[in-house]
Amino acid sequence: MEFSIVFGGASFEHEISIVSAISLLKKGLSIKQCIFLDGSHRFYLIDKKDMKSTYFSNGKYKDAKELFLGVEGFYTKGMLGKVVPLETNIVINLIHGKDGEDGTLSALFDFYKIRYIGPRAEASMLSFDKSLTKLYAATCDVKTLRYEIVSREDRVVTLKPPFIIKPLRLGSSLGVSVVRDIKELDYALDVAFEFDNKVIVEPFVENVKEFNLAGFLAKEGMVHSVVEEPVKKEFLDFENKYLDFSRTTEVSKAVLSESLESRLKLNFDKLYGDIFAGALIRCDFFVIDDEVYINEINPVPGSLANYLFTDINASLNALALNLPKNELIKVSYKYIDKIHKAKGKA
Repeated sequence: MEFSIVFGGASFEHEISIVSAISLLKKGLSIKQCIFLDGSHRFYLIDKKDMKSTYFSNGKYKDAKELFLGVEGFYTKGMLGKVVPLETNIVINLIHGKDGEDGTLSALFDFYKIRYIGPRAEASMLSFDKSLTKLYAATCDVKTLRYEIVSREDRVVTLKPPFIIKPLRLGSSLGVSVVRDIKELDYALDVAFEFDNKVIVEPFVENVKEFNLAGFLAKEGMVHSVVEEPVKKEFLDFENKYLDFSRTTEVSKAVLSESLESRLKLNFDKLYGDIFAGALIRCDFFVIDDEVYINEINPVPGSLANYLFTDINASLNALALNLPKNELIKVSYKYIDKIHKAKGKA
């Protein structure tokens, strides 16, 4: 099956998305088109030979053919303004952060009846905002760490150090700080508020066990990746995440008990539910005192978490065969007609 990938976006994670797209191409996936969304919300058709980071950083992409969204796909403008459809099959949403993970692109694809792999709008909203993720997890009977939401205006934190501060609606560990002494609080808040006007504050647990698990819903049922225990120092900072997004080599399975692996998968399935149908997601879990806690849900994981799957090509093909159907309501004017007839009007 052939795919098109959409990457870029007007987001702090714009460069991360480019790295993810380049990395996914190296996996030998059958990619028909590479579609770049720049910071001005213009789409461009990128030749695969130009899929290099410098092509985007130096603005060369503006020489590529511009694309436009329309019913059931993307279009180009030909001679004399003629609109020409681009032969796309299934589009993979590979935009991290704003535009790709906040529901904007999902809503556009649904509106234009474009088949795509990625979170739907409602799933995006729940996973993009970390406070909503906490509330959603509670409804799924999945444990979370306690937390506080702090705004730029009040800057009041009642938790005692050590705690971790994160921008509320951002990934890739951008703007994240660990505060061990209250004297570090103002600086940590300043860093986080560079990226969002609200932050989430959680207890920082020393030497916490962390496990990553990806998966999706195929026709035959839930498909899970291997469970990974990421190598980290204190927490996965931006530099480690940046390297993480460029990974193409399959990781080694974490050493853990069958019982713990089963519980991680059970919690994953609860969170995936029906709402993430059509998406390949990654859940990052903490294990504290043998209890499983959800840390974050990544609805568009870096490089689609290809390194967690034995065969990412087969996985995406299986997912593509089980995408949600976007049933359109058939518009009828029968009630208007009845009203007009009742009033004796044509």
